[in-house]
Amino acid sequence: MSLLLRFFFFITLSMIIMQPSYSQQKNTKPVKIAVVGLVHDHVHWIMGRANQGDVEIVAIVEPNQELVQRYAKQYKFDKNLVYDNLEEMLDEVKPEAVTAFNSIYDHLKVVQACAPRGVHVMVEKPLAVSVAHATEMAKLAREANILLITNYETTWYGSNHTAYQMIHEKNMIGEIRKVVVHDGHKGPKEIGVSDEFFAWLTDPELNGGGAIIDFGCYGADLITWLMQGQRPISVTAVTQQIKPEIYPKVDDEATIILTYPETQGIIQASWNWPYNRKDMEVYGQTGYIMADNKTDMRVLESKSGKELKMKARPPQFDDPFAYLAALVRGEIKIEDNDLSSLETNLTVVEILEAARTSASSGKTVKLKP
Repeated sequence: MSLLLRFFFFITLSMIIMQPSYSQQKNTKPVKIAVVGLVHDHVHWIMGRANQGDVEIVAIVEPNQELVQRYAKQYKFDKNLVYDNLEEMLDEVKPEAVTAFNSIYDHLKVVQACAPRGVHVMVEKPLAVSVAHATEMAKLAREANILLITNYETTWYGSNHTAYQMIHEKNMIGEIRKVVVHDGHKGPKEIGVSDEFFAWLTDPELNGGGAIIDFGCYGADLITWLMQGQRPISVTAVTQQIKPEIYPKVDDEATIILTYPETQGIIQASWNWPYNRKDMEVYGQTGYIMADNKTDMRVLESKSGKELKMKARPPQFDDPFAYLAALVRGEIKIEDNDLSSLETNLTVVEILEAARTSASSGKTVKLKP
């Protein structure tokens, strides 16, 4: 055999050997997902999502037929996908996972129906309306060995993940001393949320509170994550009704202070900001990190300052539905301290409940060890 033929034979053989077998290749079959509820405006996130081949909406559960008609007209889905009963849908369609876009109070009902059937669940933030609900949800999910994850917009911010790496992997600013998280907008009414969303978002039972829940949960999630799962020693909160004519039943302004042995967390949640914001400041012993939005950061390390712009993260870490699909397929694993994890979000609900208690009583709430 000539030298040239030997060369081509070797290259061809190498390519055959290196080609993964079918069982080794990534499973590209889309995960079958059911959308439960259309009353949360965040549902536009999945309804308007371009088809990426990772998930397939196989059913929608929504009893409000007027709302169904409106969404069907906008997104052109087949109304035969729609059910008005969750249990009936689960038994007939058998989805692999559901995404809950109903009221926070109703998250428990979703898990009660899905867990015994082995169906994974992703809820919109926060996990639950109370510690009692969260505890029951966690028990059901663990017994059934299903995923129960919570979706926050800020989970997909590259700036937040870079900040975490700078703090915990590169030790760029020393130990954390103070974290300040700002979240909110002008108010649900002011930005024009749907009537269906507004109805439960401003209901103290269905939402658990106003801005303290709607936007306080972001800070509780991020700070718990940055503190690597550590629970605060105490929670102090102050709420106000600056616009009682619009929000007569719930707060529209909230500040929550979390104390740790050597760190303080401050959460500023508001329906009164003059602009939309989701940003975070982390101050350490020797510097600071400011995540101004999803992509922009300012960093001061010792005496050296710089501005950074983040690149897009891999799809499964940049999008909640790609993330859910990758978890269901076993392509990635969720850790206890992840932003979406059940463990982190049980702490988030504990913080929010303590904050409500503190705000109503005017006293600091100390958490049990």
